[in-house]
Amino acid sequence: MDLKTLIDHPSKLPTVPRVTQRVIASFGAEDVTVGEIAQLIEADPVLSAKLLRLANSSYFQVSRSIESVEDAIRILGLAMVRHLVLAGGLMGIYVNMPGIDMRQFWAHSLYTACTARWLAEHSAVNRDQVFALGLMHGIGQLHLHSVAPAATVALDQQVHVLSAERARSETNALGFNYLNVSAALATLWNFPQTLVEPLQYIANPLAAPHFSTVAATVHLSAWHARNLLLEGSAQDIHLHYPHDVGSRLGISASWVLPDTDAGAADGTPLPPIPQLHELTHGLDEILN
Repeated sequence: MDLKTLIDHPSKLPTVPRVTQRVIASFGAEDVTVGEIAQLIEADPVLSAKLLRLANSSYFQVSRSIESVEDAIRILGLAMVRHLVLAGGLMGIYVNMPGIDMRQFWAHSLYTACTARWLAEHSAVNRDQVFALGLMHGIGQLHLHSVAPAATVALDQQVHVLSAERARSETNALGFNYLNVSAALATLWNFPQTLVEPLQYIANPLAAPHFSTVAATVHLSAWHARNLLLEGSAQDIHLHYPHDVGSRLGISASWVLPDTDAGAADGTPLPPIPQLHELTHGLDEILN
């Protein structure tokens, strides 16, 4: 099976929910209003309720109660709403995938997104772009498990789906990997090239024809999320830290260790990253 066959598989090609498609498509219109977006989202009661929970969560530190979808959009921002709608739509497509702990999988995606957003706030990287990439970068893994279960079962027995070696193992076995699938799906769904292009190089950002700070930031963030979920020790952090990528970004392993300072890409001090619950508290509503 090649990548084209995988994506062209008619019976298992994922369809983004209509509301999700319309909300995402609306962001390409320059004259779109908050009210118009609110009307689209209000057509989906579950999505509306989730946005209201998020807007009222501690993550956004709002001093008053947010009671309408329109107010929620103003609080969250249009870019964040697009990303959360995207995440909600994707989570609804793939459920109970054999061989994958789905809560762990989506937790990894969320932790990657939040970590990337935090790193972006300390550099010149677009925080909304890396947040979106963090949320959706693994979607190709789910599609692989859905369409090619025999191939993925064999791989699952050798390499954990969240392992740093997973992309390489898939490339060796199949000739492509889950990030290639993610990029192909993003193209199919008419996502902007600012998301499609970096997706393919998140596993190995140094292999890109032109170094992508965005892909490298998500790569580093995925490593951090993986380390947290798979319970790596401080010794593991130093041993397995992607020093080559970190060096290109100007970030050493000390950014994930307490009581130390690391350098940001522009040479300014980069404080140790907050504890995971501080990064995601409230935003983890998206997993429920």
